[in-house]
Amino acid sequence: MARETVILECTEAKGEGKPVSRYMGQRNKKTQPDRLEMKKYNPNLRRHTVHREIK
Repeated sequence: MARETVILECTEAKGEGKPVSRYMGQRNKKTQPDRLEMKKYNPNLRRHTVHREIK
């Protein structure tokens, strides 16, 4: 199967000393071979931030 479930973690929260926010998402391994990165809402920071895929 080409689709894979991934965890997206906030990149800005650690630098500010706040708890990180995490989201579950899916990506297609064949069309997206590199790590997924998208803007999502972080409720701890109360704004949209960049979330990257973690392993």
